[in-house]
Amino acid sequence: MEYVYAALILNESGEELNEENITGVLEAAGVDVEESRVKALVAALEDVDIEEAVAEAAAAPAAPAAGAAGGAEEAEEAEEEAEEAEAEEEEAEAEDEEDEEATGEGLGDLFG
Repeated sequence: MEYVYAALILNESGEELNEENITGVLEAAGVDVEESRVKALVAALEDVDIEEAVAEAAAAPAAPAAGAAGGAEEAEEAEEEAEEAEAEEEEAEAEDEEDEEATGEGLGDLFG
């Protein structure tokens, strides 16, 4: 997780996400840096809009709670939206898994 946190710190501070910067953050935190994990992280985040990903992650858990507080109709609507989002996410994950199987790379490789 510390590798992902390093990327989030760099993104928040407006710094470029590259191997040198991620390694610097990790070393400053006292982490024994594995160069292969840093390279995999940089490659995995190459086409990712971190701000958008964080916003989606933050909005996902709040949607059902907000809908339930607003009444039954809004709760049903929020549930439908959550199901649609989940279906889209599963579809995207299936595509990512196919890509990962083909290349052998992905965020999962960083942690195992």
